[in-house]
Amino acid sequence: MRLDKYLKVSRVIKRRTVANEACDAGRVTLNGRPAKASAEIKEGDIVKISFGNSVTIFEVLSVKETARKEEAGLMYRVIDS
Repeated sequence: MRLDKYLKVSRVIKRRTVANEACDAGRVTLNGRPAKASAEIKEGDIVKISFGNSVTIFEVLSVKETARKEEAGLMYRVIDS
């Protein structure tokens, strides 16, 4: 699954266009490397997102095409925020 879509489906970022912009601005890294919105994401990947003074690091636990609000939080595990 594409990184931008995963960020939206997991509700880490509310809209896919915002996820695209964050990737284009270099605020998202995937396994320690700057990530494009089109990067393929899989279970076990480590994602770091920087917004202003806030930095969130999480591990991908599952990849689903769709998720209900209750399930979205189970798709990742926050390592540091």
